Amino acid sequence: MSYAGKLEEKHKAIALRKKGYSYSEILKQISISKDTISRWCRDVKLTKSQKLRLYKKKYSGGLKGCIIGAKKKQREREKLTLELREKGKKEIGKLSKRDKFIAGIAMYFAEGDKQDGDVAFSNSDPRAIKFMVDWLRNVCKIPSNKLKASLYLHDNLNEVKAKQFWSQLIKIPLNQFTKTYIVKNNPHRLRKVKHIYGVLKIRTGNVMIHRKIMGWISGVFK
Repeated sequence: MSYAGKLEEKHKAIALRKKGYSYSEILKQISISKDTISRWCRDVKLTKSQKLRLYKKKYSGGLKGCIIGAKKKQREREKLTLELREKGKKEIGKLSKRDKFIAGIAMYFAEGDKQDGDVAFSNSDPRAIKFMVDWLRNVCKIPSNKLKASLYLHDNLNEVKAKQFWSQLIKIPLNQFTKTYIVKNNPHRLRKVKHIYGVLKIRTGNVMIHRKIMGWISGVFK
């Protein structure tokens, strides 16, 4: 580039800087290094409004970059989570009859009533309830008409809707639901997961089967 051409670009850069342009904005109009522009324009005094504009631009650009970076990380986490879940499902494969037998024992050990008496299992997760109702029917040979259900529900939730949900899920008629235990909701308590259908307890009054289940638990967790 000739001396005259370079001088012209210098004057243009200074003129743009006096208008409050950032170095990055000047670079878009003049093909020269940022260091050179910085050196040319270092004596240019910006007004308060110009400085405020550049600060806001820099801040918003940084904020935008943070948001883009955060969203990218979120997508990466979601992708990794999905991959790990799929890998986990493949590692489990198809459960055998004995696999389900042992899984039911472990779940009852974790969430079932241990005190000698009724067989009872409580949970808010529909998957856990469905699995254990099938387990009680198929493994423990408990007839459907011998199973009773009861709800633990906050007073701000819909009891009718909750009962219909569980009834359809586990194929137990509403007349086999006993009285719902209603609890006062605390609006100031924050919960990560809100159980809109409450906690369901599935129960049958068969002490002999309960003692057998306790024996299975002893056999697994010696």
